[in-house]
Amino acid sequence: MALWRAYQRALTIHPWKVQVLTAGERCPDNTRVPCTGSLMGLGDIISQQLVEKRGLRGHQTGRTLTMVSLGCGFVGPVVGGWYRVLDRLLPRTTKADALKKMLLDQGCFAPCFLGCFLPLVGALNGLSAQDNWAKLRRVSRAGGRWLWPAVQLANFYLVPLHYRLAVVQCVAVLWNSYLSWKAHRL
Repeated sequence: MALWRAYQRALTIHPWKVQVLTAGERCPDNTRVPCTGSLMGLGDIISQQLVEKRGLRGHQTGRTLTMVSLGCGFVGPVVGGWYRVLDRLLPRTTKADALKKMLLDQGCFAPCFLGCFLPLVGALNGLSAQDNWAKLRRVSRAGGRWLWPAVQLANFYLVPLHYRLAVVQCVAVLWNSYLSWKAHRL
C-alpha cells in the first residue's frame, strides 16, 4: 500500500509526467491506475538488462516497444475485460466467490490467454509456427502455476474491480520480465 500511496502522491505533485509515463486508466473514483503497456515495457527492460545482461548498446528497443504495444492493445483490454466478466458472473466478494473466480481464471482463462499471447509475440518477432509451438510448450511447463493462483485469490477477495488489473500488473512486472525473456528466447 505504501507503493500505491507514493504513486498517488507523485500523480498529485507531477500529474502530467506521471500520466505520460504510465498512460493510466481513469477509475470510477477518479484515481488512475498504471497502464499495462508501461508495466510490460518495464518487465522487458528488466528482462533485457538484468536477466539477459544485454547492456544499453545491446538493448532491443523494438522488442520493448512490442511489449508496450501488446500491453496497451492486447493484455490490458483482454484481462481488464475478463475481470469485468468474472465480476458479472460472480458479483459477490466472499471467500467462496473469490475461490471460484480464481479457479475460473487459472483453469480457463490463463491457458487460453497464454496460448494467444506467446504466439502473438512470436509472430511479431518473425517466428515460424513450429518455433512458436515449441516455445509455447516450453513456457507452459516453466511455471506460474505456483504464483498466480495465490495472487489472484488475494486479488479477487481483497481488491476492488477497478484496481485489479493494476495490482496484477504491479506483481507481474517480474513475471513480465520472465515472460519477455522466455518469449524472446529460442
